[in-house]
Amino acid sequence: MAFISMRHISKTFHGIKALNQVNLSLDYGEALCLAGQNGCGKSTLIKILSGVYQPDKGAEIQIGATQYSKLTPEESIDKGIQVIYQDLALFPNLTVAENIAINLHRKFGWVSQDHIHQVALTAIQSINANLDLNAILEDLPIAQQQLVAICRALAQNARLLIMDEPTASLTAKEVKDLLDVVIKLKSKGISIIFVSHKLQEVMSVSDSVLVLKDSNMVGQYPIREMNEKRLGFLMTGLEIDYKRLDLPDFLQRKTVLEVRNLTLPHQYQEINFSLREGEIVALTGLLGSGRTELCLSLFGITQPQSGDILLNGEKVIFNTNRDAIAKGIAYVSEDRMHTGLIMAESIHHNIISTIFHKITDKLQIIQSSKAYASSQALIDSLKIKVSDSDLPVNTLSGGNAQRVSIAKWLAIEPKIMILDAPTIGVDIANKEGIFQIIKSLAQQGIAVIFVTDEVEEAYYNSHRVIVMKKGRIVDEILPAYSSEKSIAEVIYENQQ
Repeated sequence: MAFISMRHISKTFHGIKALNQVNLSLDYGEALCLAGQNGCGKSTLIKILSGVYQPDKGAEIQIGATQYSKLTPEESIDKGIQVIYQDLALFPNLTVAENIAINLHRKFGWVSQDHIHQVALTAIQSINANLDLNAILEDLPIAQQQLVAICRALAQNARLLIMDEPTASLTAKEVKDLLDVVIKLKSKGISIIFVSHKLQEVMSVSDSVLVLKDSNMVGQYPIREMNEKRLGFLMTGLEIDYKRLDLPDFLQRKTVLEVRNLTLPHQYQEINFSLREGEIVALTGLLGSGRTELCLSLFGITQPQSGDILLNGEKVIFNTNRDAIAKGIAYVSEDRMHTGLIMAESIHHNIISTIFHKITDKLQIIQSSKAYASSQALIDSLKIKVSDSDLPVNTLSGGNAQRVSIAKWLAIEPKIMILDAPTIGVDIANKEGIFQIIKSLAQQGIAVIFVTDEVEEAYYNSHRVIVMKKGRIVDEILPAYSSEKSIAEVIYENQQ
């Protein structure tokens, strides 16, 4: 008998099927990758399993020897089902021990610090984690906070851990450490369900993969029968062909950006590179290598202490981002929800937010027809899937929201486009779509810099890869004359 079996799982919201006759089977100690594009029903399925949503009639849920037609959150927790969401849902002002043992208070009311420490220590030792019980959570890096969330679940006798985008904010070493923990959990008979867009990582420790597409189940497959290309096809119905970019003769092209000895102490040092018209440069390296910090200075958000920035051969000084925008530099933030977009505002207003000076009359009143024409042209050009541009951005999927973020900056007709981690939280089809947009920009002569954690993204979508480590450029690589493996070796050999 499987540990968990879900059959005939459907869920309808306002007449629309979010899930349609989906089945899932999970054994004790099995790791399952839940794969599919944004909006395919992954989150709905997890919320049914955790008791947050109730399925439509006809659902069958078996956990151990017990049968259910639906679950409550209490029943789900009682059966050992724990969800670790991407935001972790921890208490930043409490200690590690208090976060791990937080549910003791719910069961017993007042409990002693000794009891809290003992419960927390038992959970930590069960996965051989290195955590300071007395550390305040907000002082810890995200990788250690994630271990705290896992230990909290173990302290509640977890038998199934559902992990939502567990590797999204981790370095390569932290990902490896996390996957090592997953292997330990599996050896103890604890089951795992991954929801992740970084399929290569979670597939390495998964035993099976359940693929959803358009709210329907494509199938559940043993991982040994799967590779990324086949999985991508099952998820999207598209044959995604990964090819390196040809290397044009950039010596014949104009240098639009040159950086000389740019330094901002404790963030980046002695940065030197140049960028030509229509060139795509991938800026990669481990988290904390100074990539974002460098981009923020190129956009005028921060000011370097020394060194020069040259545009078209002339030195420029950016005191604010307005100075950079005026010179034709655009910056797509890595955090679209907080700094890239106004999520509660309309798609239309977000897109035109950078070009008020172009769409107002002499009295500084927005010309409505001109504004809507501008936003609609970009919606059409970037193939943003939206029924009404007056809808708020938070109604869109991650991929479409990212396209809105790009559209907002294309509106200024930039000469240089900087995209910081443009595919975070974006499914495989939308990733491909975003890189097609980037390549299209380059063909129009726009110079592009994009930041990425993923070697594969850098290798297949850039003309040149710049690797940073501890605030310095350690290598520049041409994918046309190199291999994906060689880029990875440069990043990881400089990791220590």
